[in-house]
Amino acid sequence: MTLPKLSVVVPVFNGEEDLPELMDCLKSQTYPPEQVEYIIVDNNSRDRTSAILTGAAEANNTLFPLKPQRETQIQSSYAARNRGIQAATGEIIAFTDADCRPEPDWLLNLIKPFEKPEVGIVAGEITAYPGPTLLEKYAQRKDVLSQKHTLAHPFCPYGQTANLAVRRQIFTEIGLFRPHLTTGGDADICWRVLRQTNWQLEFAPDAIVKHRHRRTLKQLQSQWRRYGESNRYLHQLHGVELGRPFTAYECFYRLSRWLLKEVPVIGGKCFQGRADLVEIFITPLDLICAIARAAGQQNSSLPPQAEQIEPLNRSSEQVG
Repeated sequence: MTLPKLSVVVPVFNGEEDLPELMDCLKSQTYPPEQVEYIIVDNNSRDRTSAILTGAAEANNTLFPLKPQRETQIQSSYAARNRGIQAATGEIIAFTDADCRPEPDWLLNLIKPFEKPEVGIVAGEITAYPGPTLLEKYAQRKDVLSQKHTLAHPFCPYGQTANLAVRRQIFTEIGLFRPHLTTGGDADICWRVLRQTNWQLEFAPDAIVKHRHRRTLKQLQSQWRRYGESNRYLHQLHGVELGRPFTAYECFYRLSRWLLKEVPVIGGKCFQGRADLVEIFITPLDLICAIARAAGQQNSSLPPQAEQIEPLNRSSEQVG
């Protein structure tokens, strides 16, 4: 297979903590640097993100061809991705996030399924970036962001933009991401492709990025609240069935079962060295996530502007 020209698009907001390590991972890619461009889009950050990107671009490193962009009009990762797509010249556009750490062979493995002319979207795998906190270990144990969950979605499979590649031609056919969406845009664009065109989606399990999981309870609740909001938005956009409301009785029953049965059993195993401490907290953390997701689903409504689909500019259609 002749390696195609790639554009890697990464949205970032207040990413000064993540950018140095992310860029090291991108610099370590085994994909030929003359065949790839890295477009990191600053979405109106208030920290040193802009300065870091400017300095990296001015270094003019031929092994790391960086094209920084800015999206200041709309505060949304999807608007930032659209800005990157508009600036891209690659035949295939790959996406990841600032808090992800791609493995060195990520891009090489991600483009392999494109050998088949009918494949328009490829999803790579997302694994946990090892962390020491209880919540990071919980998310790792649950495979929270693994693509195996979204690829098995009962309505229609989709890949998450933390590790996704799309033929650029597709954006000329169906438009870009909905720029005013704040969550659920990866499912939306994959479903538009798979339900409106003949392009196919494939999984590349060896194309791996590691994702840094949430470290605090507040961050975990926010993550799952956004999942609930995504459920509501996708219900309004695509008619996806909403999840059944979470009842107080279910919460009481599961907590009672946890206290009376799980804690003694798992606690004994931990004492004997046959279980990890995180296992004791799986049920209450599951409940916290479920309650946050239900709240997001029940208390959100799709903003009218979120139905808009941004087109690929005619001028950029001729690039590459």
